[in-house]
Amino acid sequence: VSVSRAIKPFAEPGRPPDWFSQKHCASQYSELLETTETPKRKRGEKGEVVETVEDVIVRKLTAERVEELKKMIKETQEKYRQLKKDAELIQAGHMDNRLEELCNEIMMWVI
Repeated sequence: VSVSRAIKPFAEPGRPPDWFSQKHCASQYSELLETTETPKRKRGEKGEVVETVEDVIVRKLTAERVEELKKMIKETQEKYRQLKKDAELIQAGHMDNRLEELCNEIMMWVI
């Protein structure tokens, strides 16, 4: 229960209401355990840290999230560049014939 409550504030828009139920979280975790390769145990000195399945899952999900965030940053930067370019064209008077259309597009983003 505590895991499902703890991650609920980080929900992505559009998730169904039962996405963070205790049962669903348990099934997702079980699926992660089944699809993740178990790391091979190495014989080593005492005190050597051995990678666990949980460590593999955390590393994999962290890498995936980093890639998602990089993609989101790139898309946001591209959108910013386009908006900046449009603003410059509007200020220069080159977009007067499209002002109403641009205004409608902006209103769609805000909503």
